[in-house]
Amino acid sequence: MSDLSPPRISHIRRFSSREGRLRHIFLRDRLLGAQKYDRIAGYFRSSIFEVAAEEIASVGKIRIVCNSDLDPADIQVSKEVRAQALMKQWWEGTGEGGVAVDTLLRRDRYTLMRDLLTAKDGNSQPKIEIRVIDRFTAPLIHGKAGIITLADGTRTSFMGSVNETRQGWGEHYELVWEDTSEEGIDWTQAEFDYLWKRSVPLPDAVVTEISRCADRIEVRIPDCPPWDEQGDVDLPRAALAESPLVRAGEGLQPWQKAFVSEFLRQRELYGNVRLLLADEVGVGKTLSLATSALLTALLGDGPALILAPATLCEQWQTELVEKLGIPSARWMSNEKAWADHRGHVIPSRAEDITRCPYRIAIVSTGIVMRMDAVERRALLERRARPGEAAYGIVILDEAHKARGRAEADGSREANNLLDFMNRIALRSRHVLLGTATPIQTNALDLWDLMGILASGADHVLGGDLSRWRNQPEEALRLIRGEIRPRTIEDAWEWLRNPIPLGRGETDPLFGYLREHFRMADDGALTSSSYTDLPEDLRWDIADRLEEDRRGIAFFQENNPVVRHTVLRRRAALENAGLMKRVAVNLHPRPVEHDPRTRAFYGATGRAVASTIPLQDAFVAAEAYTSALMERNRGAGFLRSLLLQRICSSSIAGLSTTLAIARRTCIPEAGEGEAPAVLRADGDDQEFDLAQLGEASQAERAALRDLLGHLRVAASASPTGTDADPKLQVLRHYLREVGWLGSYGCIIFSQYYDTARWIADCLAAEFSSTPVGLYAGAGRSGLYKDGHFASAERTTIKAAVRDRRLKLLVATDAAAEGLNLQTLGTLVNVDLPWNPSKLEQRIGRIKRFGQARSEVDMLSLVYEGSRDEVVYDRLSQRMRDRFDIFGQLPDTIEDDWIESEEHLERELRKHAETKARLSAFDVRWGGTATGQGATPAQAAWQSGWETCTKVLARDDVEKALAEGW
Repeated sequence: MSDLSPPRISHIRRFSSREGRLRHIFLRDRLLGAQKYDRIAGYFRSSIFEVAAEEIASVGKIRIVCNSDLDPADIQVSKEVRAQALMKQWWEGTGEGGVAVDTLLRRDRYTLMRDLLTAKDGNSQPKIEIRVIDRFTAPLIHGKAGIITLADGTRTSFMGSVNETRQGWGEHYELVWEDTSEEGIDWTQAEFDYLWKRSVPLPDAVVTEISRCADRIEVRIPDCPPWDEQGDVDLPRAALAESPLVRAGEGLQPWQKAFVSEFLRQRELYGNVRLLLADEVGVGKTLSLATSALLTALLGDGPALILAPATLCEQWQTELVEKLGIPSARWMSNEKAWADHRGHVIPSRAEDITRCPYRIAIVSTGIVMRMDAVERRALLERRARPGEAAYGIVILDEAHKARGRAEADGSREANNLLDFMNRIALRSRHVLLGTATPIQTNALDLWDLMGILASGADHVLGGDLSRWRNQPEEALRLIRGEIRPRTIEDAWEWLRNPIPLGRGETDPLFGYLREHFRMADDGALTSSSYTDLPEDLRWDIADRLEEDRRGIAFFQENNPVVRHTVLRRRAALENAGLMKRVAVNLHPRPVEHDPRTRAFYGATGRAVASTIPLQDAFVAAEAYTSALMERNRGAGFLRSLLLQRICSSSIAGLSTTLAIARRTCIPEAGEGEAPAVLRADGDDQEFDLAQLGEASQAERAALRDLLGHLRVAASASPTGTDADPKLQVLRHYLREVGWLGSYGCIIFSQYYDTARWIADCLAAEFSSTPVGLYAGAGRSGLYKDGHFASAERTTIKAAVRDRRLKLLVATDAAAEGLNLQTLGTLVNVDLPWNPSKLEQRIGRIKRFGQARSEVDMLSLVYEGSRDEVVYDRLSQRMRDRFDIFGQLPDTIEDDWIESEEHLERELRKHAETKARLSAFDVRWGGTATGQGATPAQAAWQSGWETCTKVLARDDVEKALAEGW
């Protein structure tokens, strides 16, 4: 029989791992002393250089292109986004035991990688370059190949199944073909060059992390100093160096680290910390506050209690565990039970709210606002364990809701939340308040918050006789610079009570005073009179009071508010390059040139033309609420709630109207269960429907009319020209204007009823396009091809992040903390009468990693509705520059909506109040941008993610799993 096998080709050699380890029989001899090595490899892993370390170190130049799961859009956005994605992949590739086990067992490997990746050639250029390629240009590089220029200048090429890992070259069954022909070498080089040109460099952050891992050691909590900016380790760095946030390629931002530094500084100076965090919306207050809670728990200061609106409690718990790896328990008010971070429910009784199974507890502010609640009383009466305060730290989110109300006699009456906070602050070692808007309509709102901080802490506002405590209106005028002390003796009364600790204060005058009076390190008060001062100090005080620094008077810069209110502005962060500046285009435009778009709007061009049933519903709603208010002046909240829901959609309006009508026994409402209370979505406010009382004939008639009109409006077809006007406009922007295809879109509503309705309608309109519904727990899901499937919110977030989902409908409450920078347009289906939510909504896409330099925001309001009046005023203030904070309050009060003129007057008053009270930039601006930081402070800031001494995870979990 003749031999039918092909002729033997001399330039092809075949190698199999059956015949020996490939690194011995093929790789090492060729790499030793080689001039150059180009390699198409798989994923970048820690064993990439372990196969032939000595030989690799002898190569002149090495270039390796690796797999990645990066989306091309991520590569185009910024180096920072690439670094985040690749750092996340690096951590995922460290094996089941994670980096702790991998670095312990393979420390030599990490040391080798660090040395090779940081090695330089004779021209001080890196000897090794590693690049990664996106998943679309070369999905999962299965074709492995390489080109080696040998020591004598000759070249060879190879390809096969072997990956550039220790397992690939030394353990797995692999095949390699070597081709020494010029044709084969050139062909392989061309493949490498194609991938190399389309790849991006391995981020420096990954190289830095490899260096950190090479020197990583674990330390115990008792061996770790609480705070040491001069040393190489302290508790915040050791606790967070390997947090989930860092593993995701992120980490705390500089201004968040600066807040933690201030927290620890005050803890060291005063023993108890009192701070109001008033960073602007979108700057990230939650992580700053949460990190402080973590450190308090680890330091053994006592239990941590986080108070937040009901709709934010679950988000707090999610952020704690997903960003910082912190276990916690959340009090479920209705069930009277604790829910841990894994979703396990621990049955309890109301009084067991003081028996949290974890060190950190999250409780709704709604429960403590009820004066008769068992939980409120239990929290206030909790006994401290030996060596601890009753609470190590109390954190109040959305702190502006704790405020007083001016009474007719000139006094100020605390609301239930403010009363609770004043009481519990006396029992807490540390108190932190968080709000982007500490002033609502009156600067005394801020003083209410200062009063909380001063409870049990004389160093904040001084003792009982302090002018700062007893003369708040005059104190505010002094802080604004409207007045100055009339005499030096008068100035001394403001100056001496309290006297801040000299350390940390920029003005040396306080140090001189403390030294003269020999004040104790933790003392804040002196009873000495002005006559007790020596003449040189009197002159120092007089000179300093006459001197304005940077145009700011002495008491504008040196006062309790500025000392204890940390405020950093987004504009400063953008100017420093720490946050990307993203412009916002508002729609509808003032002058709309597209006739198709203009046709959707009414006479003003700002409101969507309404249908007759909707117009009739608005009139009936006004008639009902006016009749209700005539009989029951305490129903202002219900009035606002009903009008807002009707302005949102006929669906949301109908569900609320039915609840009221059934409670009022209107036969037209039909049978059905009526809720006992109505709550505002995203708020702890509620209205007990039992307070409605006996409805008047005018109310009953208006309710009947309202029901009829809303039922007609709600029955409109979800598609076609008969659809609701908002749906038609939304459809136009998504399809004809191209928002869906070009940029993706996030659609917001305050109300689940509206969000679900919008999602249902869009899923019917765009049946082949995935549509996401992001709502409360158990109510989220995905639509496609006429089907709906429930989905976890983490699944939906991942789909948006990976650009598999470009159309998302979300509620405000669910979207707290949601990052949607992969989407480029936003639609407000309704207008929150809480203007800071507009900033929060746009903040979802104006995020780090947003590809667009400007994003689009469309706000939909019905013509003739109360929303139109509100939006008309707000849009004028948003038009030139989207920067709400400082110009708009957090909440529009119920009585502001009486008329357009009244609303404008109140908005102007708020803006003027905010503009006058601003001395924070001088003290805190540098902490946001790093300007003025000492070398040690700068090193401390940058050392969080590179800290080689880390806390043992078992120690952390044990400390945080300790119950109350």
